[in-house]
Amino acid sequence: MKELCTARLVLRLPQPADAAPLLRHLQHPDVARWWHGYDAQRVWEELIAGEDEETTRLVIERTADAQVAGLVQFTEHSDPDYRHAGIDLFLGPEFQRQGLGQEAIRAVVEYLIDERHHHRLVIDPAVTNERARATYARVGFRLVGVMREYERGADGTWHDGALMELLARDYVR
Repeated sequence: MKELCTARLVLRLPQPADAAPLLRHLQHPDVARWWHGYDAQRVWEELIAGEDEETTRLVIERTADAQVAGLVQFTEHSDPDYRHAGIDLFLGPEFQRQGLGQEAIRAVVEYLIDERHHHRLVIDPAVTNERARATYARVGFRLVGVMREYERGADGTWHDGALMELLARDYVR
């Protein structure tokens, strides 16, 4: 995969120069609340240099000014009896509330359905992340249920996650 393009974004593979803006976004309290524990080393190891056969990470770059707005990643599960893909993303606070998250998710959804031939996609935001849940719902994801004590939060306690899914046959372009 080279890159995905939308009207306002380019989703591309991470480059070394992306580490600093990604770290800046991840360390902002509005992002760190959901994506916590990132320092320069972790950003480099997981998001820039990290290689994972099942997970693809794409930097979200705004085309108007070539600024790094955030990152989207997807993981493909290839077992033929359970084949599906999962998506996750973050945007820096200055890039939120502009429809860029929805635009990035739509680009990935269309790639996973059209090019990778997935019939089912999942996303699992925190139950309390209402803005993310609303964004994913606008793309077509539906709440399947709540995964109790799903992930450990920045405060060290366990938090519930919302399991949302989208079937290719239900996706509206």
